Amino acid sequence: MATTIRKTAYFSMKAPNRAGQAARLLNGLAAHGVNLFAFTGFPNAGRAQVDFVPYDVAKFLRAARKLGMKVNKKKTVFLAQGADKAGAIAAICSKLSKAGINMVAMDAVTAGRGRYGAMFWVRPRDTARAARILRAR
Repeated sequence: MATTIRKTAYFSMKAPNRAGQAARLLNGLAAHGVNLFAFTGFPNAGRAQVDFVPYDVAKFLRAARKLGMKVNKKKTVFLAQGADKAGAIAAICSKLSKAGINMVAMDAVTAGRGRYGAMFWVRPRDTARAARILRAR
């Protein structure tokens, strides 16, 4: 199975860095039928930053508005999925490196059954070039 890379939208927001906040947000979105490609959260300046990568941007934004979520403007993230093998992520990093594109951050995991998934970011000014180089759809 070949690696597929897609360029898609994500939204971030600040939330209290307390137990249960992610569950509250995610349960609220699920109640509105919002499905996510990915979700990540981490501490940031005494609060938490949470990032949502929705399948359906319009549906996510409608639900977020109804839930009173104050999400920031749409940004771009790359999602990679493919066969879990040695060097799978290294190949992506190498292609960007050879083009002089700095990867800002990456999160990757094995998905079981011989598959992996990753999400990664580049600087906004490098997004179009990275998409071309990686043949992101």
